[in-house]
Amino acid sequence: MYVVDVVTLSPEAVDRALQEGVVGRARQRQLVRLRLWDLREFSRDPHRKVDDAPFGSGRGMVLMAPPVVAAAEHAIEARQGGPPPRVLITAANGRLFRQETARELARHPGGLVVVCGRYEGIDARVAPLLGAEEVSIGDYVLSGGEAAALVVVDAVVRLLPGVLGDPESAGEESFERGAALTRGGLEFPQYTRPRRFRGLEVPEVLLSGDHGAIARWRRLQSLRLTLERRPELLDAAGLSQEERALVEQWRRALS
Repeated sequence: MYVVDVVTLSPEAVDRALQEGVVGRARQRQLVRLRLWDLREFSRDPHRKVDDAPFGSGRGMVLMAPPVVAAAEHAIEARQGGPPPRVLITAANGRLFRQETARELARHPGGLVVVCGRYEGIDARVAPLLGAEEVSIGDYVLSGGEAAALVVVDAVVRLLPGVLGDPESAGEESFERGAALTRGGLEFPQYTRPRRFRGLEVPEVLLSGDHGAIARWRRLQSLRLTLERRPELLDAAGLSQEERALVEQWRRALS
């Protein structure tokens, strides 16, 4: 069973959020075990204090190294052997968390430990002491790392064997480089019933039953959407010569 440990100041909130959806069902089916560790339980302070002002002055508070390291090491020791887990720290200045990272983590036999950052960050000695990697989910600042941890856990768990009802469904989604239609780009638009809604029709090709035509339409829609919203992803989209020419034509039309 894949094990995920989360070190946080808000264990109940994280637990509630991960009782629903794909992760919740995976927990119920015992495909993943989620353990929450309250950072304040590892404080040496009689008032359970886990933060302090930064050296060198500055605004805000910083999570202290002793409770964070103690909590993460306790989570690792509670596994009672086996391959060591990957340890992540959610941080605004961390490496961008990508789908490729989620795939790597889902394949890791030792599971995952996520340490939630808070305030102005975590004492810089924590990451090297734990052999941890600092990750960010985007170029913005959150009040706490719990929201980022939820993103990481969801992205990883849904890739575990048996979690999704249709194992191929994850393969055609945005950012999946192995997907035949998206190849690392954004997912194509999806439609369902009714065929007509407020004057807008489902594209006729999707009703044709011609699977080859549908696949071609979806591939081109994926490329067009990627060009409009995330053009930097096209470098890894595996464009054919014909597709490259078409993308350049679209690019000129958009400029």
